Amino acid sequence: VQLVESGGGLVQAGGSLRLSCAASGRTFSIYAMGWFRQAPGKEREFVAAISGSGGSRYYADSVKERFTISRDNVENTAYLQTNSLKPEDTAVYYCAASRSLSTWQKNYDYWGQGTQVTVSS
Repeated sequence: VQLVESGGGLVQAGGSLRLSCAASGRTFSIYAMGWFRQAPGKEREFVAAISGSGGSRYYADSVKERFTISRDNVENTAYLQTNSLKPEDTAVYYCAASRSLSTWQKNYDYWGQGTQVTVSS
C-alpha cells in the first residue's frame, strides 16, 4: 500500500484544513487508517483513526470536537477535517494504514510522506 498525503498549508488560528490521504491498491477497505502528527522537537503522536468500514473512530483528546476522520472506500482516500485550528496543531501530519484499528504507531505498517500544517497566531 502506498499512501500520499495532501491538503496541508498555512492557516490562521481558528481556520480549517482538509487533509487527504490517497491510497494505492484495491484492498483499501481492509485497512484501518490513522492520522499522526509530529511537531518540531516532539515525538510523533496519535491524532485519529478509523476502521476499514468507517464504523469505528478514535480521536486523541486534544483534537476531539475539532477534527473529524473519514474515508471513501470507493475513492481509496482517507480524510482528516481539521477545524478551529490552534498554533499547537502545527506539525507534519502523516497518514498510515494498519490491518487492525489502533492508536499505537507500531501497529501501522504503511506510512505516507507527510504534509505540513502550520497554524499562525
